[in-house]
Amino acid sequence: MRSYLGAAGAAVVLVLGGAIAPATADSSPSVGSSGFTIKDPRITESSGLAASRAHPGVYWTHNDSSDGAYIFAIDGATGKTLARVTLTGVGAPRDVEAISVGPDGNIYVGDIGDNLGGKWDHVWIYKLPEPKKLVDQTVRATQYVVKYADGPRNAESMMVHPRTGRVYIIEKGEDGGGLYEGPATLDSAATNTFRRIGDIDLWATDAAFSPDGKQLAVRGYFGGIAYSWNDGKPERQGQLHVPLQPQGESVTYTLDGRTLLYGSEGEGSSVEPVEVEGADASGGGGSSASGDGSGGGDGGGFTGKAGAVGAAVVLIAVIGIGRLMRKPRK
Repeated sequence: MRSYLGAAGAAVVLVLGGAIAPATADSSPSVGSSGFTIKDPRITESSGLAASRAHPGVYWTHNDSSDGAYIFAIDGATGKTLARVTLTGVGAPRDVEAISVGPDGNIYVGDIGDNLGGKWDHVWIYKLPEPKKLVDQTVRATQYVVKYADGPRNAESMMVHPRTGRVYIIEKGEDGGGLYEGPATLDSAATNTFRRIGDIDLWATDAAFSPDGKQLAVRGYFGGIAYSWNDGKPERQGQLHVPLQPQGESVTYTLDGRTLLYGSEGEGSSVEPVEVEGADASGGGGSSASGDGSGGGDGGGFTGKAGAVGAAVVLIAVIGIGRLMRKPRK
């Protein structure tokens, strides 16, 4: 999804500055846990983020929309691109929105967006082995056709469970959306039907499992929700402390599970860290949330219908400020 905020997005801080929780940079030994800025000028719409399993401290990302069949390996210490990987064996990407690394050593890329509002009768997931060497290269990927049991959906969140390897997708809807579970094993020779197994009360732009698979973090533009996974029956724990960004589109855990990294679209975009509360060194276990089990925290931003209304208020504020900043036409 292309940015509606642009440079004026920073002005939103005037409206919602109190929603930001400061990160603790020294709380985790993982490279990238202090955050970084994406330096590559080719990456202007970073829409997904995933921590590499094969290369600790490296993070995979990609551009939104139809940029091409590319993914980028970013050094979490410097923000510089270490490799651009070109995918072959797939068609022309339509709206790539998510990326995740599975326990099988493969990278999963979700071409699951639908800017027509749920009109396409199928979307795609691409799978490729995570490269052993981080150099520019071409890798053959496997393409999977995906449909939803209850009809077309727009989605920007795709997660691979770090223990079972099962793929999940979260619908993107202003009033929240469904959590969809894929088959136990994806089949490249058949249509893979994803079935709704739960509801997510958020206008979701990305989501990630903790490394131990016990937590699910879901983010939106102005907030997020933490869930305990409970073997595929998510239980809401509370609201996430999501940093305010021009267009918040991505989230991933560091490999040690101690930090959530939040990314945004835009050239030279920053990836912001937030410490996971109560996390240990085993790769998870913390709640990464504020508030009690009802999600009534004090720093989580907008969710559900409030998310749509809150987003509209912020956009109106930004548009108003943008108009004030414009030079009069001569």
